[in-house]
Amino acid sequence: MSEEIERTEVLHHGPAEALGSLLDVPLPDLDRDGLPLLWHWVHLLDRPAQADLGRDGHPVRHAVPAPPEPGRRRMWAGGRVRLNGPLRCGLPATRRTKVLSVREKQGRTGRLTFVVVGHRISQGGRLVVDEEQDLVYRDAAAGPVPVREDRAAEPVADDEWAIDVTPSLLFRFSALTYNAHRIHYDRDYARDVEGYPGLVTHGPLQALVMAEAARRRGAGGARFFGYRLVSPLFDHQGLVAGVVPGPGETTTTVRDRYGRQTATGTLRGSA
Repeated sequence: MSEEIERTEVLHHGPAEALGSLLDVPLPDLDRDGLPLLWHWVHLLDRPAQADLGRDGHPVRHAVPAPPEPGRRRMWAGGRVRLNGPLRCGLPATRRTKVLSVREKQGRTGRLTFVVVGHRISQGGRLVVDEEQDLVYRDAAAGPVPVREDRAAEPVADDEWAIDVTPSLLFRFSALTYNAHRIHYDRDYARDVEGYPGLVTHGPLQALVMAEAARRRGAGGARFFGYRLVSPLFDHQGLVAGVVPGPGETTTTVRDRYGRQTATGTLRGSA
């Protein structure tokens, strides 16, 4: 389907420590127990040249995946992550990335291009992380994205985790993941070009919060996490994560402060 890109580097402690500080969550023993679920997202990052970025901040050249054509909007739609063992800091690891599939579809708002990207991370000669990311490319915005502003806030339950989504939090997460997509930190661009009513809360940030909410509830040993981003979430809407433990799997959700669900996830002990 595409060429495979390979990156090898030592997994230093700094990025994981920075993510722990950003989310205000405890760190495990990164050398012995390895990175928590999804924390590999702050390691083995692509670092494209500034000249290779498009107007929206995403790479348009020398990237996997490459955009299907200029002017398409990219969104993170979901993914699946399987862990085969601990991914430890202090040791080198290798990530191999390639496009697994491309599918075209006509949606209610225009053309959609669905791309599945595979990432396989090995350490010590063993496959540790096997991941698929679902991306969707849409046509440029035809007008403002509608959003309801007449709803009453729902109280945060005792078993929910509320995060105050501020511009500084979104900026710091963008910096930590080397994500230059302007919808997350450039309010004028997000509003005037892409038609959003606010800064967009990253899909990966929502997925990480769901995984961390589950870890707080005792699901830290999960070996599989599948998640979907079902609706855009904007900075002024807040972020509230919920967890429902079950006998065979744990379900997680993200909602805005008004009760509108924006992400769902499922964790299991095995794939």
